[in-house]
Amino acid sequence: MTSLSADVSKNSASPKSTHPLLWSVRREIWEHRMTWIAPISTACVVLAGFLLGIIRLQTLLNVATKLPPMSRAATIAAPFTFAALPIMATGVVLSIFFCLSALSNERRDRSILFWKSLPVSDTQVVLAKALVPLLVVPLIVLGTLIVTQLAMLLIGTVALFVVGTGVPTLWMGWPIAQFELTLLYLMITGVLWYAPIYAWCLMVSSWARRAVFLWAVLPWFGLFIIEKLALGTDYIGSLIDYRLYGVLHLDFNFPHFPQHANIKLIPVINPLNDITPERFFLSPGLWLGLAATVAFLAAAVWFRRTRDPG
Repeated sequence: MTSLSADVSKNSASPKSTHPLLWSVRREIWEHRMTWIAPISTACVVLAGFLLGIIRLQTLLNVATKLPPMSRAATIAAPFTFAALPIMATGVVLSIFFCLSALSNERRDRSILFWKSLPVSDTQVVLAKALVPLLVVPLIVLGTLIVTQLAMLLIGTVALFVVGTGVPTLWMGWPIAQFELTLLYLMITGVLWYAPIYAWCLMVSSWARRAVFLWAVLPWFGLFIIEKLALGTDYIGSLIDYRLYGVLHLDFNFPHFPQHANIKLIPVINPLNDITPERFFLSPGLWLGLAATVAFLAAAVWFRRTRDPG
């Protein structure tokens, strides 16, 4: 009798201990392996390019030794900065396309009927899918970035050691710890800034029966055309541009650009000194975007609950 009551209490506690939200996030990762394959693949391409152009590293260091300290650090960090860009861009594009397909695919293949039979609410499902671009992909991208840049540093050190010069310049000229902290800061602010874009894509995915990408893009494009032709203004275009690129201008001060021909497009940023978190977190655009994120996610939950499958 005692064992029977113990089994009953154990079974009654099991639904609570299964953590449906956590398991829903795990399911998304299992079903969408591109969340980690795509960043790693991009990192492999970056490392291959760095290996093929390793001979240019010595030239870059020779140029850096003739520059002032700030410009020297930016010059040495140039290949590492460039390596971060495609990996981060892969994460953003991957997150957008994941959100566009996340809720529409389960309705198209009617697997939603199975998932609705499980003890997981529509809110938990939508939140689990939202956590993929807001948490899972950024963590994977950040880890991939750190490993990639450390691999580049190791490869560069070995190559310079073989040549017999430049190793101290590489290690002393590039503030690696500050650079990685700056990447972490940029990753956090980027997730918060792009959250309304991901939430919008999830909402459209939960509503549109087909051509989800067109439904996500065409309304904004149509508003842009109508405004341009009817009023001659560009508020919609400015809003889109602000949401896509505004995070960089809010995150950093870009004081000047190096004048050397090979690095004239690389901004001189002194890590942790040129970041402006107070400007970012006090920006109305951030908080309006987060409010829009909540509204879009609430709409996605409602559409998933009310829309018929198929």
